[in-house]
Amino acid sequence: MLVNANEAKIVGANEGTVWNVLGTDMLCKVRSEETGGAYAILENIVAPQDGPPPHIHNHEDEVFYVVEGEFEILIGEKTIVAKKGDLAIVPRGTVHAFRNIGTENAKFWITVTPGGFEKFFEEVSRDAREMPPDVEKIKAIGLKYGCEFLV
Repeated sequence: MLVNANEAKIVGANEGTVWNVLGTDMLCKVRSEETGGAYAILENIVAPQDGPPPHIHNHEDEVFYVVEGEFEILIGEKTIVAKKGDLAIVPRGTVHAFRNIGTENAKFWITVTPGGFEKFFEEVSRDAREMPPDVEKIKAIGLKYGCEFLV
C-alpha cells in the first residue's frame, strides 16, 4: 500500500515485503515509495557469523538498531560491538560492515535515508540467489545503487 509521506501508518509485526538476501532474511517494513523517497526501514535476521563484506554507500546514511543478539560493526577505521538496544549511525561515504558474532540468529533494523537502496536488496534476492554467491554480479548490482563492495 502506498501512502503519503505525511500520513500516519502502522506496520504490524509480520507485515512487509520478505526477501532472502544471500541467506539473510529481510523484511522491508517501509519502502521509499511510501515516504516520498525520504527513507526506507528494513528488519534483518542474520545467521551466526554472517554479514556483508566492507562496503560504501555513496547516496545513503544508515542507522542500525540492534533488537536481538550482538553485532561486530566496522565503521570507518573503528570496530565496535553493538548489543540489544544499541544504535549505530553510518554516514554515507563511510566504509562499513557488520557481522553477527553470536551463536544464534540476531536481529537488527536498518533505516536508510534517503530511501531507495531497499531496491538493491530486492534485486539481489531475485537475481543473485545462487550459492555460493556470484560476487561480481552482486558488485554490479551494488554499483547500480551507488554501493561499492570492497572485495
